[in-house]
Amino acid sequence: MPSATTTHSHRPTSKVQPKSFKSRKTTKGALRDQAKGKVPNEKGQRKTPHQQVMSKFDRRNQAKQRQLAKHKEHQKETSVFSGRDAAPRIVAVIPLCADVDVLAAIKSLNSSLDIESEITETTIRVSVDRFKQKLQYVPTGRDLTASMDAARTADYVVFVLSSEVEVDSLGELMIRSIENQGMSTLFTVVQNLDKIQPAKARPDVVKSLASFMTHFHPGQEKIYSLDSRQESSNLMRSLCTTTPKGINWRDQRSWMLVDEIRWPSTETESTVLTGIVRGKGLKADRLVHVGDWGAFQIEKITAAPLPAKKRKDDTMAVDETEAENVLEIPGEDQDDLAELAPEEVTMDDMEAEDMTEPPSKKGVLLDDHHYFSEEEPEAYTAPKKLPKGTSNYQAAWFLDDVSDSESELDDEEMEDAGALDTPAAPEDGIEGIANREPTEAAMSEYPQSEMFIEPDEDDDAAQLEAYRARKRDEVEDDKEFPDEIELHPNVLARERLSKYRGLKSLRTSPWNKEEDQPYQPEEWTRLLQISDYQSSRNRSIREALVGGVAPGTRVHIHLKGVPKELEKSYTPSRPVTLFSLLRHENKKTSLNFDVTHKEDYEKSIKAKEELIVQCGPRRFVINPLFSLGGNTENDVHKYCRYLHPGQSAIATFMGPITWGAVPTLFFKRTSLEHGNGVSLQLVATGTARAPSTSRVIAKRVILAGHPYHIHKKVVTIRYMFFNREDVEWFKALPLWTKRGRTGYIKESLGTHGYFKANFDGRINPQDSVGVSLYKRVWPRNAVPFTGPLLEEGPSESQNEAMDEDIQ
Repeated sequence: MPSATTTHSHRPTSKVQPKSFKSRKTTKGALRDQAKGKVPNEKGQRKTPHQQVMSKFDRRNQAKQRQLAKHKEHQKETSVFSGRDAAPRIVAVIPLCADVDVLAAIKSLNSSLDIESEITETTIRVSVDRFKQKLQYVPTGRDLTASMDAARTADYVVFVLSSEVEVDSLGELMIRSIENQGMSTLFTVVQNLDKIQPAKARPDVVKSLASFMTHFHPGQEKIYSLDSRQESSNLMRSLCTTTPKGINWRDQRSWMLVDEIRWPSTETESTVLTGIVRGKGLKADRLVHVGDWGAFQIEKITAAPLPAKKRKDDTMAVDETEAENVLEIPGEDQDDLAELAPEEVTMDDMEAEDMTEPPSKKGVLLDDHHYFSEEEPEAYTAPKKLPKGTSNYQAAWFLDDVSDSESELDDEEMEDAGALDTPAAPEDGIEGIANREPTEAAMSEYPQSEMFIEPDEDDDAAQLEAYRARKRDEVEDDKEFPDEIELHPNVLARERLSKYRGLKSLRTSPWNKEEDQPYQPEEWTRLLQISDYQSSRNRSIREALVGGVAPGTRVHIHLKGVPKELEKSYTPSRPVTLFSLLRHENKKTSLNFDVTHKEDYEKSIKAKEELIVQCGPRRFVINPLFSLGGNTENDVHKYCRYLHPGQSAIATFMGPITWGAVPTLFFKRTSLEHGNGVSLQLVATGTARAPSTSRVIAKRVILAGHPYHIHKKVVTIRYMFFNREDVEWFKALPLWTKRGRTGYIKESLGTHGYFKANFDGRINPQDSVGVSLYKRVWPRNAVPFTGPLLEEGPSESQNEAMDEDIQ
């Protein structure tokens, strides 16, 4: 008898499906259908060798090869630090607080490994016998310039914090500046932690300092205490065994921290800089940039080995001055110091006197044509009334004196042939045009003309002042039209805006560069022209990979033409850096930088305002132009008068080129009240991008008018111009409204600048009518910066030329 708990169910079908993974159950026909005509391939469907299924032996061999390659790369990176005459590991010790003693911090690190050495304010070189390494400390005071110079040549950066005093605004500025210029491996230490009482409060202090540092560097979770011998020795172990991270832009060049400078005693002698070559090989054919001194040519490079320890008898001592081992001398390919191309010899054309004067222009330049400038006036052609949808070809078959009386179409379904080709150009061009309004059953666009009554001059002036006072408040609140300007009624617009032109589209309309030649800078044609930036950059960087004095070699570098005035301003306590420039890096061109406004600087940055920029090893005083980024068809980019907080733009100025994506810092002089106790602020950061002399920066001005009388699509506009001649001069420019309507000037009314305009749709009485004009602005020249970044007193130097908004 079956159990009561068992249940019975019927199968849905009696057909049993074979299991798909049982290949022996598959018939030849099923295999043929499954292949679907594909040819069997023993290697599978993977195309590349990396996609092939490898055996266990091949996978082990590949992993072993990767391991050996990584080990070889690690040995190559650390080979400069190995050996008896190896280069020391450069450690920059930077204080962030006012009560930090840098020399005491270095002494604490040395005493943790029982190293005895003399502690001075200059660079300190010690030998760590336990780890068979050499360290070179670079102590810096609370000096922004010295800290940044030491950090960009250091293998390790050590920030020293205080357990009692917080990091002030100068310390935060040093952190942000060093971080944004590029920094190698970072360590953080705290000083005088034993002074915190009670002792149980010390871990909270360390946690607070770690939280502060992780705000700037998320990886800095460990804070070493200099009062603990164990933690100090652990830090020394890390300094001697850790592979430095390095800086990308620095490692592409040859660089050196100068240990000693020998000034010439006579005019025939050269200045000699002594140090150890780092990075790539040092070539005598390339120029070198020394600190803030500038670029110099190399006369020769000689070996400078450290003197060996003398034996008990001095008879075996060799005089170093007997023989000078010259490692490299410049050849025929040596770079010169010329920043600009040589001037071309222009021959005077004898036939130039017989040349006829160009025809006088009667209208503004729109794209690449001066409208209304022909000798014979254009005859006005009345628009035809055509059926809707008539093409230009079909319109030629409609005669003027024949009316289509038998057509069933009414006048409401007719349209003007001239309206078909109306250029659509709102504020930026055809990209901002609004959709056309549907055709309405209404009167014709050309109603019967009404008599225009000339307004009284006093009433018109009072209405203009009231209109602009109301509008000024609206601009401050909304900033709808940042490029809008207001012309004085007694100023002629065609003279004030003689350099400006019109564009149907800012992104696609051609830019006639012949009109800009009278206004371009004198040295513009002598700047470096780069047709293919990527190829030129790769060629210059690959050239630095081979040849030159090998890294790790201690050398004497003999420089030509070093001014004697630099000896008076030289301070031994400040580090001096030397960077070898790549080919062409001393030649000037139009530089472009991707710039981002710093979030901690609350004010806007005005274009052409004086800034201090640091790009790689060089610093300049610049007056940059800001423009919008992106790629356009005509390579025309809108000029920005301000860089507001949180915005990004392209900064442009003329200066020597720097190959590669090098980080760039922008500083601004401020008063002590606005700078939180520091007369310098980091206002923006950026990255170098491809320079270009063909990139057009177009400043836009907007002339706004007010709808005075609206009748359908015909509008009478005032306050844009103030005389009839200006209306006729700018008659070819397309009009646009804030809501996206476009139109054109039909005719001038009276003598006060009123005119009648046609639009592609009804406009709102509260709408504002505008016309866009553009002028090319040229980048300004950069001046090399000398001296410290932070001065004793505040500096509020402002460039008077930046207020030239229209000229």
